[in-house]
Amino acid sequence: MRGEKAFILDEVRRYHKEQEAGKDFVPGVTEIWPSGATLDAEDRVALVEAALEMRIAAGPSSRRFESLFARRLGRRKAHLTNSGSSANLLALTALTSHTLGERRLKPGDEVITVAAGFPTTVNPIVQNGMVPVFIDVELGTYNTTAERVARAIGPKTRAVMIAHALGNPFEAEEVAQLAEEHGLFFVEDNCDAVGTTYNGKVTGTFGDVTTVSFYPAHHLTMGEGGCVLTSDLKLARVVESLRDWGRDCWCEPGRNNTCLKRFDYRLGNLPHGYDHKYIFSHVGYNLKATDLQASLGLSQLARLDEFTAARKRNWRRLREGLDGVPHLLLPEATRNSDPSWFGFVLTVDPDAPFRRAELVDFLESRKIGTRRLFAGNLTRQPAYVDQPHRVVGDLTNSDLITEHTFWVGVYPGLTDEMLDYVVASIKEFVGANG
Repeated sequence: MRGEKAFILDEVRRYHKEQEAGKDFVPGVTEIWPSGATLDAEDRVALVEAALEMRIAAGPSSRRFESLFARRLGRRKAHLTNSGSSANLLALTALTSHTLGERRLKPGDEVITVAAGFPTTVNPIVQNGMVPVFIDVELGTYNTTAERVARAIGPKTRAVMIAHALGNPFEAEEVAQLAEEHGLFFVEDNCDAVGTTYNGKVTGTFGDVTTVSFYPAHHLTMGEGGCVLTSDLKLARVVESLRDWGRDCWCEPGRNNTCLKRFDYRLGNLPHGYDHKYIFSHVGYNLKATDLQASLGLSQLARLDEFTAARKRNWRRLREGLDGVPHLLLPEATRNSDPSWFGFVLTVDPDAPFRRAELVDFLESRKIGTRRLFAGNLTRQPAYVDQPHRVVGDLTNSDLITEHTFWVGVYPGLTDEMLDYVVASIKEFVGANG
């Protein structure tokens, strides 16, 4: 049987090599994606091996990934989820747990966030009946500042929940200090920034709770998937409960009586001895990942340093190639940071002789994929127009981003030839229209 499995996996490697053969870059024909998974033969093998062993639920690969990933980010606990969006939902919802006593978040509490971002950083605030407090960001870094966060703190403020923008970190250490001084929870959305450092520390280590996404566009992929990390063991236990139907039991799938008192609990209004596996201490969800996903994640995790180096190298190539091109604001790293970039963001000067849409259309016609800076100003999106919220200061830059900003890719699957073609295409368009 072991010989048959080895044969199958060798055939998978051969199949992968055949599938990847002959994929030469043809300018204007080959798609240059703004983001995507970078998968090799061992990734394909990892998935097939997990399938051969019929590991269709969470199991040993999930536990191993959680342990290794927590260690990599310097947190005590990591819990895999079925998506980064679910991770954000769990992270904020955990802060509403009755186990936190008077400190827990409640409906009507305010949570500071940024207007120019992705909806899933804000949705958990709304979904938990809280009020998002929107602040603006800086052009160039596309992050907010600790100063803006400080100005937004009011009598109802109870938490801060912000994402690092396109791999470029916000001032997370300063925001963490503000949160501690004011007794606020800090949720650090690290979905776009795995491998980034700020003030010499990896991002994902500053918040009370931090989140990561493993969607194919992100630094590591499981296809779908996410993770919630924390060093607070009480919060970690709440996250696990909420993820696993809200149950009080913490036995892994297929195991019983880890606590050695399965039939000796008296909780809620249940009779003494009610089976602990079916006692529910939170109104939870089923947001677990599977071993198939975790097996791919383990294979990807082994390449994180390689991926991070490639993202930095690709970003530098674009930055150096486009330096000095008129009418374009080029991105800048946040001071004291070393980003693991998610994308290369460009803002067309509002006074430029061409519009952002014209440049984007030109690039797309050459098979160069572009993306907007996510939702632009979220307060202008139809989903949020009628939602209770508060705005502190103006959102001038968020509005400018909505009209004039887009980004192109730097993910590890892009070659120097592709990146040079992106640079040459942008220069050609600006030269012809500037």
